[in-house]
Amino acid sequence: MNRKGVLLILVAIGIVATLRPTTNTTAAAVNFKSGAVYVLTNQVSNAVAAFDRAPDGTLTAAGTFSTGGAGNPVAQPGDPATDPLASQGALILSDDKQFLFAVNAGSNEISVLSIGKDALTLVDKVSSGGVRPISLTVHENLLYVLNEGGTPNITGFTVSDTGELTPLPGSTRPLTAGSAADPAEVSFNPDGSLLVVTEKAANLIDVYVVGSDGVAGPPIPNPSNGLTPFGFAFDQRNNLIVSEAVGGAPNASAVSSYIAALNGTLDVVSASVPDMQTAACWIVITNSGRYVYTTNTGSGVASSYTLDANGTLTLLNSVAANLGATSFPIDMALNNSSRYLYVHAAGLQTVEAFSVAPDGSLTSIDSAGGLPLGAQGIAAR
Repeated sequence: MNRKGVLLILVAIGIVATLRPTTNTTAAAVNFKSGAVYVLTNQVSNAVAAFDRAPDGTLTAAGTFSTGGAGNPVAQPGDPATDPLASQGALILSDDKQFLFAVNAGSNEISVLSIGKDALTLVDKVSSGGVRPISLTVHENLLYVLNEGGTPNITGFTVSDTGELTPLPGSTRPLTAGSAADPAEVSFNPDGSLLVVTEKAANLIDVYVVGSDGVAGPPIPNPSNGLTPFGFAFDQRNNLIVSEAVGGAPNASAVSSYIAALNGTLDVVSASVPDMQTAACWIVITNSGRYVYTTNTGSGVASSYTLDANGTLTLLNSVAANLGATSFPIDMALNNSSRYLYVHAAGLQTVEAFSVAPDGSLTSIDSAGGLPLGAQGIAAR
């Protein structure tokens, strides 16, 4: 072959090499757009700890990103150090998964962080409209916060396309039991027409009817079927699933289901279905609506239930995942596809990862550590 032919071959090889994707392990190691898990550190200098999620569900620590505010890692009277906010929803994702909303319980603020491919960027920080914010909920361009301290309240904000928060006039509402409420969570129902707040100490579930202007009406108190209503979640059929910690009594935990009427009343469907564990606190529901999981902080396990279209609960597995007696599992989140469940094991200062099988069973696949004591709030995508 002459020199000209060799040159043409070399040029062709160079073109193929240029067109072929290169492997960049540094860039490929972090891609929050394809999957990630986030945990709120809830420290005096508050931040979000980010974990990159691989396609197989495993996690890699990818840095911490400041919220610009202060957390509150000091437990309140009656709450353990592993569960200082005693709430569900301290860190949440926007509906479009482009923003994270975080409470700053120590500085009475809410922070908004934009999610980039490999970093989180603080885009706004505003007063929460009360004292010690502990839980957030978002529906489209509306965000509400639950302020636990002082005179507890819920307060609303509008969310701009770029993540900025603007207080919603007239949206601040009290809780039924006032300073005796000891609330745990605020959340919208699926279509945003209702807001719900659990009052642990008062054994009440407050429902607020949301107007077309986004402003919540006065609280409508509903008695909890069981003691110490804590975390909850709605399925897409407007069934409300609520955990019952029963004051932390050993082996007394339960979960109840309700159907939420548009006028703010709750009708019990399944009454206090026991899981034979201790201190059931957090609730998640798979996208299919078939499976419900609750973490039992006192006994160190996650339990699973089946849920039918009518809202009927049936215990599937009392010990769906055994995290250990000193694990103190609190917050948990499912990724977008519900293929993976992530549990914040506060006692171990880790995120425990599980794959979710079609039959609802859980298989441990990873453990990612390095979280500080007092961390609270988890979100996944």
